[in-house]
Amino acid sequence: MGHPFLPLTDKDREEMLNFLGVKSYRELLKDIPEEYFYKGELKIPSAISEEEAVELLESLSNENLHNLKIFAGAGAYDHYVPKVIPFIISRSEFYTAYTPYQAEVSQGTLQAIFEYQSAICELTKMEVTNASMYDGATALAEAILMALRLKPERKKVLYAESIHPNYLAVVKTYVNLEGVSLVEVKYDRKTGQVDLNDLKSKIDENTACFAFQTPNFFGVIEDGFEIRKILDEKGSLLISVYNPISLGLLAAPGEYGADIAVGEGQPLGIPLSFGGPYLGLFSARMEHIRQMPGRIIGETRDLEGKRGFVMTLQTREQHIKREKATSNICSNQNLCALMALIYLSLLGKNGIKEIAFQNTVRAHYLLDKLVKETPVKKVFDGPIFNEFVVALPLKAEKLIDRAMDSGILAGVALGQFGYPENWISIATTEKLSASDLDDYVKVISNILKE
Repeated sequence: MGHPFLPLTDKDREEMLNFLGVKSYRELLKDIPEEYFYKGELKIPSAISEEEAVELLESLSNENLHNLKIFAGAGAYDHYVPKVIPFIISRSEFYTAYTPYQAEVSQGTLQAIFEYQSAICELTKMEVTNASMYDGATALAEAILMALRLKPERKKVLYAESIHPNYLAVVKTYVNLEGVSLVEVKYDRKTGQVDLNDLKSKIDENTACFAFQTPNFFGVIEDGFEIRKILDEKGSLLISVYNPISLGLLAAPGEYGADIAVGEGQPLGIPLSFGGPYLGLFSARMEHIRQMPGRIIGETRDLEGKRGFVMTLQTREQHIKREKATSNICSNQNLCALMALIYLSLLGKNGIKEIAFQNTVRAHYLLDKLVKETPVKKVFDGPIFNEFVVALPLKAEKLIDRAMDSGILAGVALGQFGYPENWISIATTEKLSASDLDDYVKVISNILKE
């Protein structure tokens, strides 16, 4: 027996591998690039007591940096998470709840999802929101598939080059359909915004939709109203990828006429958590509801006239839709959706505006100070929210490594995404004080003087 907690003998494993037609477990993972496999040995003793194991793990955790000041964003942001959120979601009725198939015994869960849908609709000014997707990237991919269903006679999808590269990687994996072409629309190298002339030259009567992000991967705010006008000329659908916190200040997708609005819900009271689990926000116009993926919870009245909640739409392959299902995503991120709901309920309309304001003020202050007091250069002239890109006189990864010595995560090196190696994306949130911003400038300035 290889492991005391896994009751499989060597013979059991051999039989399973033979059935699958592979020689080893490693062969099952052949699609994962070799460089991602750890080649060394974990220095963990094989036979120690529980107390010794705890002491070992605590000593390892103490080697981590504490109170790190985070200026990295690029899709995941270090916002303040109110203490009441982990308290509420840790209640067993929420923490252990699964898909509410039986409405009569799931009213609490159903109401929580219904209220979440309502809150996201109010935030985005969209007409209907589903019970969430896995994350922002899968939400965008599902939105494009939905647009192709809404425009079945059209086989061309336009997308902005300035969308997060990880999102585009997921899109290209999902939307790998025969006869469908994915066409990139360039960004203006001066402003960082979508090149509207390039959009006009590529859109035609065969274009099902155009997907863009605002603020985009560079932190630059796009003009959704102008983009909408261009799409209206060809009858194409508009898909907006948004940052939910930014909607405290910026125009909501529903206001500039988006057909589908998607985003990453992590900024709404969900901690960084080493990259997940997160929450895919997905909203649309009511006229498109029959082609939405996932579930939609609705409000109703029982025979006695009492208010109740049910799964109104559930166009999934597990249910009656079968091969006509709009998506094979089989679960919503209900616990994360509940965190987002609590966060929005605590902030309210004025709170979300204040958080958005505090974020953008910090970003503009930091950018101005960096440009004036250090040798960094602003890359784009377009308007920003809480994130921006600057060019350094050295490789961004080198600066990030050096700044860690001062307890600062300086940003995200964009070279890993195919951009110049001296480009760095810097983000600010309400957790960073004025002294944090000033200290950041001093640390960067000292590193660049070395």
